[in-house]
Amino acid sequence: MNHIFVVIKKELARFFGDKRMVFTTILMPGLMIYMMYTLMGDGMMKTMTTPEDYVSKAYVQNMPAELEATLQQMPVEWTNVGDSYDLDAIREELKEGEKDGFIIFPTDFIQQTATYNVASGEQAPNVAIYYNSAETNSGTFYSMMKEFLNQYEESIANRLDVNGGEEEYDCATESDVFASLLSKMLPMLIMTFLFSGCMAAAPESIAGEKERGTIATLLVTPVPRSALALGKIVSLSIIASLSGLSSFIGTSLSLPKMMSLNDAELTISYGAMDYVTLFLVIISTVFVLVAVIAILSATAKSVKEAGTMISPLMLVNVAISLIPMFGNAKNIELKQFFIPIYNSVMMMNGVFSSNYQMSQLAVTIVTNVVLTGVLAFGLTKMFGSEKIMFGK
Repeated sequence: MNHIFVVIKKELARFFGDKRMVFTTILMPGLMIYMMYTLMGDGMMKTMTTPEDYVSKAYVQNMPAELEATLQQMPVEWTNVGDSYDLDAIREELKEGEKDGFIIFPTDFIQQTATYNVASGEQAPNVAIYYNSAETNSGTFYSMMKEFLNQYEESIANRLDVNGGEEEYDCATESDVFASLLSKMLPMLIMTFLFSGCMAAAPESIAGEKERGTIATLLVTPVPRSALALGKIVSLSIIASLSGLSSFIGTSLSLPKMMSLNDAELTISYGAMDYVTLFLVIISTVFVLVAVIAILSATAKSVKEAGTMISPLMLVNVAISLIPMFGNAKNIELKQFFIPIYNSVMMMNGVFSSNYQMSQLAVTIVTNVVLTGVLAFGLTKMFGSEKIMFGK
């Protein structure tokens, strides 16, 4: 038993004597999970719900005078339209998110509901509400108006219909819904594959060399340490880029297949520029991931320790990749594309939803390239540090 206690004491002393190991093994997992789920929770609440102070923008025709006071008290900016409105143009505004809804009351609505005979079997006066279910704000407007009209319907003994008949009131087409699904799912899958490819190459190349002691042989050669660092970065980038290229090819080849799922008549299509944009985003993202993982690997003493240090970064990568599940690039300011990884995820979201701008692409690529250069410079400095490379 004494021998067992000696071994236990020795192992615990070794573990708790290494502050980095204590932090990465005990403290970091809980801290990262707390931060990730807190950010995800806040993000979900902000993107899946309409802000309390948000004012909907909607068109209305034949607003009844008896209901005007109540409707005007709602958080809605009403725009009255006459009989000569262009429904196709309004539906396009709803589809683009420029307006949140369009409600049409029948002429002499109050009189029609008052004289309508429920037992007649005829169609009741119909209130039409056009909306876009793919837009959170539009969906909120529709729910608000539907609830109001349902309550009013109960007060007049069910003498009206809401969105009755066979007309399509939802301006979101099947293609829009499918494109929205792609834009939410594919960024997460691509980023996961990219990170896995980078993680498979970088730790073994740097932390593995340190663990085997071969890094010392390289550092004592006449080759400048900056050249060794840059050589590592370039070679790892090439390897990881091949992984990124594989992800790009797989995505490109799968898109036409996904377009024909269940023989649905989908009008969504991706052009050459969309594929070029996706390729540039993937490659620039790979450079950033390789540089970050290389720096973490350089600070580790072994491949195992490098994996432990990189694991929280994987959680961050997954958390950021999930952001498109709760929003889209349409509502993002240009300055937010200066945020690494986040910019790549939202650019992918924009490509798959056919909703992105060239300015967003330019900011994303420049940010990723500049960050890669800064991290590569930092790695060259680390290779010149005896304390980091040999633990002295």
